[in-house]
Amino acid sequence: MNKSITGRHFELTDAIKAYADTLLDGLKKYHLDITSANIVISADEKNGKKGFAVEFIVNLKDKNTIVITQVDKDVYAALDLASERVKKSLRRHKDKIKDHRIMSFKDMGEEAEAVSEIATEDVEIVPMDLELHKPLDFDEAIDALREEKKRQFIVFNDYDGHMRVMYKRADGKFGLY
Repeated sequence: MNKSITGRHFELTDAIKAYADTLLDGLKKYHLDITSANIVISADEKNGKKGFAVEFIVNLKDKNTIVITQVDKDVYAALDLASERVKKSLRRHKDKIKDHRIMSFKDMGEEAEAVSEIATEDVEIVPMDLELHKPLDFDEAIDALREEKKRQFIVFNDYDGHMRVMYKRADGKFGLY
């Protein structure tokens, strides 16, 4: 894991760097593939009050990025709060990965038997024509929209084979995609 601890408008002391480094080491316990972790500590002064903003940026292997920003009067308090929020996000991400499981028919048990029974029965497939596949010209589409007051749009194929969408505009005219 690449680590970076940066200070903006603020001189980082060795104690703050060491504390932030131990917080970053605590992220390893989640056993996620963390490619890089950055901490940006910046000093802010708003309305005459001094404060610190801490930003954790954690990049994971699967292109997920966790960004947490925490503002507090004390640097250590901001680091602690931001660290807890990052840990909570990593815990949620790990649980999401752990709970996501691809099930096979063997795992499904009785449900799989019901599916296999349907597959062995004689099933008759009846072909149907959908209105979508009948080509319409623009006048027919406008007439279809005028006939049904509740209908806001219609999807159809034109005679050139292009799929089109005609819709009612607020000004009473019709739009076409």
